Amino acid sequence: MNELHTLIIVSAITGAGLITGLLFAFSNFVMKALAELPADKGMYAMQRINIWIVNPLFMLLFTGTPVLCLLISTYALFDINTPGSLYLLTGSILYLIGPFGVTLMLNVPLNNLLARTDISNADEVWPMYQKKWQYWNHIRTYLGVVSMVILILGITRL
Repeated sequence: MNELHTLIIVSAITGAGLITGLLFAFSNFVMKALAELPADKGMYAMQRINIWIVNPLFMLLFTGTPVLCLLISTYALFDINTPGSLYLLTGSILYLIGPFGVTLMLNVPLNNLLARTDISNADEVWPMYQKKWQYWNHIRTYLGVVSMVILILGITRL
């Protein structure tokens, strides 16, 4: 393994840790706190969070980490017999499916629905949104944690 390969793996683990940590915070306390607010206030707060989260640093981590995972998985596929490669491949794929894939396929569409919803409809939309959004957030958080553990196992075996 060369230094560039090591840097890519460590950077991917770091990016996965930061993104998964953010997701964990939402699962652990952010959504619970928003759920305690009146529906219109909780929904408005989440609408604001969804606006502010789209910033350069978050987008660098959110889009950069999957790119690194694609590089890792490609390298691992071509060098599958090297110790640790199967771990690196598996960890990368789990990250791509979980924190990245679930976000794009399930959480972002829910966020877009929330953005289009007038606050006067909060009593109808906000409870449904919370239930679905939190369910998928838990899934992507769990997959993110597992992907990091497997990536770490992979880098320690190279």
